Amino acid sequence: MNQIQFALRVFAALAVVLAATTLCGRIAMAVKQPRVVGEMVAGVLLGPALLGAVAPGVQAQIFPTDVKDTLYVLSTIGLTFYMFLVGSSLDHKLASGQRMRHASALAVSGILPTFALGAGAAALFFSSLSPAGTTRWEFMLFVGGALSITAFPMLARILQERGIANTPIGGLTLVAAAIDDAAAWVILAVIIAVAAAGSPFDAAGTVAGAAVFAAFMLTVGRKLFGKLGDRVEREGRMSRDVMALVLFVVLAAGWFTDYIGVFSVFGGFITGLAMPQSAIVRRELETRLTDLNSILLLPVFFAFSGLNTQVSGFGAGGALWLPLAVIMLVAFAGKYLGCAAVVRAQGFSWRYASAVGGLMNARGLMILIFINIGLAHDMVTPELFAILVAVAIVTTAAAMPIYRASLPESMEQSTTDFIPPKVPASNK
Repeated sequence: MNQIQFALRVFAALAVVLAATTLCGRIAMAVKQPRVVGEMVAGVLLGPALLGAVAPGVQAQIFPTDVKDTLYVLSTIGLTFYMFLVGSSLDHKLASGQRMRHASALAVSGILPTFALGAGAAALFFSSLSPAGTTRWEFMLFVGGALSITAFPMLARILQERGIANTPIGGLTLVAAAIDDAAAWVILAVIIAVAAAGSPFDAAGTVAGAAVFAAFMLTVGRKLFGKLGDRVEREGRMSRDVMALVLFVVLAAGWFTDYIGVFSVFGGFITGLAMPQSAIVRRELETRLTDLNSILLLPVFFAFSGLNTQVSGFGAGGALWLPLAVIMLVAFAGKYLGCAAVVRAQGFSWRYASAVGGLMNARGLMILIFINIGLAHDMVTPELFAILVAVAIVTTAAAMPIYRASLPESMEQSTTDFIPPKVPASNK
């Protein structure tokens, strides 16, 4: 096959992905679900679940191995810039004082129970779901870490669209979700380093390299980016040269973290955190990067995930139904019950507690990133991958129905102060 023929096949695959994810995204929004739910479903439908089942020849022609490899590269670039945008959009003012203490408590309540239950489920199904060569502890850490994730970017979009990002429930959930995700990436970085190096001692170089990189970017890097931010503020826009420099740093950070054994999304995320807290900088980055990334490159990632989702074990009498039910149950119960209990203890009503528990359960794109990194490092079997994709879709789809049932629109804007309201003794 010459280069022109290969390019035509890649273009055809991208066109199919774009059409499928756009259509499913619109259907999801029509039934009052986030667009990302439809895009995740579209990715699965392009894989063995539908297209590969009804038209295997067509799927093989559209997504041959070499095209899949190209899609992987494009999705990795998209994920790196996506996580950069996530990091740059974080409001550092949210992480301070009593706000931070409440959010930290909520984050811990979502991580620890879910991690413990997920690790227990992993131990239960270790013999049937773990890849060859993976130790029990590595497998338990991976599953526990994957289930501990909350989809911070999706929550931010939902809360902003509904105009409740600055309400008690919005601010509390956003900061806690950001902490959850940061903890999950740390866990994943350590697991990958240990798995690649062979032992915790051999992995020390990787972990130390990631720590030094993060420290450098959040100190020296932040000061240098601050100077760029001052220039952008003076000019009122981000020039072509400044934008090129920012893109170069993101790509270099992604390359470096990949090189030392930590996935490139870590480099993108830390670089985003180092960006200045400037409204103009945020506007320029979002305007120039968001559309291409969210409309094309991220759907490519969903398609790549779907192509790796094997559903043969879910047939009648399939062996995956029991582990799916158990893992789904512990994923939901750990987040919902743990988060709801802490929110209630902080003085919110049970309605607020249930709403936060539902939102914190949404795993969205973040868990797909997590498990695809695991797949790239041979830490996930096709069976476990399929189970965790199902967990991602179901928990994300359930978030808004639980939220709406728990908290009617009339109660969303009851207060704009982050500090939780005092509950009278008679209501406790």
